Amino acid sequence: MTATKGLEGIVAAASSISSIIDGVLTYRGINIDELAEQASFEEVAYLLWYGKLPTKQQLDGLKAQLSEHAQLPAEVIAGLKLYPKGSNSMAALRTAVSSLALYDDAANDMSREANLLKAIKLQAKLPTVVAAFARIREGKEPVAPKKGVGIAHNFLYMLTGEEPAAVAVEAMDKALVLHADHELNASTFASRVTVATLSDIYSGVTSAIGALKGPLHGGANEAVMVMLDDIGSLANVEPYIQNKLNNKEKVMGFGHRVYKNGDPRAKHLMQMSRQLGELKGDMTLYEMSVKIEDLVTGQKGLKPNVDFYSASCYTMLGIPRDLFTPIFAISRVSGWTAHILEQYEDNRLIRPRAEYVGPVGQHYVPVGKRG
Repeated sequence: MTATKGLEGIVAAASSISSIIDGVLTYRGINIDELAEQASFEEVAYLLWYGKLPTKQQLDGLKAQLSEHAQLPAEVIAGLKLYPKGSNSMAALRTAVSSLALYDDAANDMSREANLLKAIKLQAKLPTVVAAFARIREGKEPVAPKKGVGIAHNFLYMLTGEEPAAVAVEAMDKALVLHADHELNASTFASRVTVATLSDIYSGVTSAIGALKGPLHGGANEAVMVMLDDIGSLANVEPYIQNKLNNKEKVMGFGHRVYKNGDPRAKHLMQMSRQLGELKGDMTLYEMSVKIEDLVTGQKGLKPNVDFYSASCYTMLGIPRDLFTPIFAISRVSGWTAHILEQYEDNRLIRPRAEYVGPVGQHYVPVGKRG
């Protein structure tokens, strides 16, 4: 047996949820470009869970369920208030999601009907958890979720306590669509490994959040914003980036393991970044980002990935930098739970082997004779 580092190129599961073929991302066979331009996030969540786009009646029913389950148990809010000041936002989300299982009487009901409802509950509650955590750490009371609005609208409303602008809601909704699923990425694989033991859906999503927390997966857009802050102005872009390129240092937000000709999601986020800049009357972050892309793509041939323009989008939406990855989770829980449901439907314990590279022919030596 020979190990493949990072399992690169290894096909570890058969799935009908999303695909990346010849650089084209699809959800259930529908091109991401069509979904980004035409679908709401709630439609995409339904598509991922049920395998088809909803009728008007089905979509209304899902929206009603999401609204019904958006409220958090009082005990979970009380728990959020006990987290230490300065807690990592992803650690807080991981802990809160794990605790949600304690207040769901059906947490261990493994029927498909019960698991579908738990997927809806998790999708409904994650935005509330993130917004509540953000407000509590600022010494503010959480804002209760609003009835009759979509997830994107509700999240921005709960975060700020104010009605968001239509352009902001559109941008948030599109970002959620673009991040909803991405084949067998690290966090999705982690969720499937966990539930392949027949553990519950809350455990699977908690595992996924733990994997997403790592900077090589979910933290890249936050790192892009750190870079933009370091650069500071349009005039500083060229010397800063040129110095990195000359020293062969990584420029965050460029390149992707599975896309050789560019991430198809990036162009949509670039457009959103421009629109939000126009809304705010400040094009600085957008123009800096475009200049960075020109330099990196022009000299290295690397193209921006989904994280690059999402950093400026979220910043212009007034979202704190350390909430970028939790927002990723708000979207990706739709994909995680779709994969968990698929894993349950045709389950086999995921238990790969390892290539042993340690010593051989060793023998036990009594403790008194060890050097």
